[in-house]
Amino acid sequence: MKMTRVYILLMLLVVGLRLNSGCTTLPNVTGVIDEAPTARKSRQIVSSQGLLSPQKSKAIMERLKNSVNPTDILERFTAVVESVTESPLTKGNKVTLLADGQATYAAMFKAIRNARDHINLETFIIEDDPVGQQFADLLLKKQAEGVQVNLLYDSIGSLQTPVSFFLRLREGGIQVVEFNPVNPVNARGNWMLANPDHRKILIVDGKTAIIGGINISSVYSSNLSGRKPKGVQLPWRDTDVQIEGPAVTEVQKLFLETWLQQKGPTLADRNYLPDQKELGEALVRVVGSTPGQNNRITFIVYVAAITFAEHSIHLTNAYFIPDDQILDAFIEAAQRGVDVKIILPAASDSLMALSAARYHYSRLLQAGVKIYERRNAVLHAKTAVIDGVWSTVGSTNLDYWSLLSDDEVNAVILSREFAEKMEQMFAGDLMESVEIQKDTWEKRSLLQKSKEAFAHLFSRWM
Repeated sequence: MKMTRVYILLMLLVVGLRLNSGCTTLPNVTGVIDEAPTARKSRQIVSSQGLLSPQKSKAIMERLKNSVNPTDILERFTAVVESVTESPLTKGNKVTLLADGQATYAAMFKAIRNARDHINLETFIIEDDPVGQQFADLLLKKQAEGVQVNLLYDSIGSLQTPVSFFLRLREGGIQVVEFNPVNPVNARGNWMLANPDHRKILIVDGKTAIIGGINISSVYSSNLSGRKPKGVQLPWRDTDVQIEGPAVTEVQKLFLETWLQQKGPTLADRNYLPDQKELGEALVRVVGSTPGQNNRITFIVYVAAITFAEHSIHLTNAYFIPDDQILDAFIEAAQRGVDVKIILPAASDSLMALSAARYHYSRLLQAGVKIYERRNAVLHAKTAVIDGVWSTVGSTNLDYWSLLSDDEVNAVILSREFAEKMEQMFAGDLMESVEIQKDTWEKRSLLQKSKEAFAHLFSRWM
């Protein structure tokens, strides 16, 4: 959600902070790709029993590769990502697609009710509204039953949530940590206002993880079916994914690292890293990013995946303000014959971000990229499916905040079956979208063009 980012921008202008505390550049992905082949000669896959042999890892990748149309994205992409992250590619995961808030909240509530050991929740926004109160009541109930609940929330994202909301949780025994407090007096180290925690993570008993773009807010609780009468607030369209299996351990590690980095209280003694069982067939890599040029892993993930695509790129993104590397990757993909379709919002909670995104339409349309705008909803999803086998769901927008200064997390899923579900969801969004036609777009008004050019000037602050 962008409204809170307007507040950040004003604060930055007032106190003279630089975006991301001095780091204002993204890594050169071309250089990463060129160096990747010498990083590791064979792909590394981790099972519930540990690291597989090179022979077994190769056999798994070959079976997956043979299940779809010929594509090099599996081998080449995996080599690049392995060269920049220690997060392993794990096998044996069950992955469930959760489209929109109602499905996601239902899965979250079910997982929380079934918790027996601990619940770890990390979120950008948790509001004191009916949905936020549902979460608070259930979490307090589980804490009273002896399940340890640990909550990380972002200070900027949850700026409008009253202190009393969190005080009630603390008084009920829940351990609560505010990520990078707005008030420097409350800072637990360096004060980094320009580094929000944009992740949305729920981990239950170390066995189930839910991640994606959905915050804890009533804006996600509306039903998207049917058109809304004039004057009625549009529902929010978003996506999460539920993971069960070895990849949950990697999500848990991210949560524990952030808790430690924020100097949270000593966690109650629980089984945070239990032994995992293989529950499905999906290969999953959990990718987390933190500020710093060497840590922008989700950026490298997107650029590399787009660069290696051979057949199709179907992407949905809420705040599309990409840098030149991402733009060039999309354009080059379309020019080499890849079916590139991008669904973006027609309505947004940030008019500036909407205009800044539209600034790039002409260049993309000229190259053959197909652009659609989602109607009848506020699009907030951050997903992609490539070549019918590579998918990602997470919190990362293709804008400078996400790519440079946010803590983000995405799941990269290698699975033909899961990709088919992603394609079905994408097709459903296409039916609710209008295609931007190049000839019509070039005839838009001078006023609209001026708005786009003005918004583009502030791209690095959106």
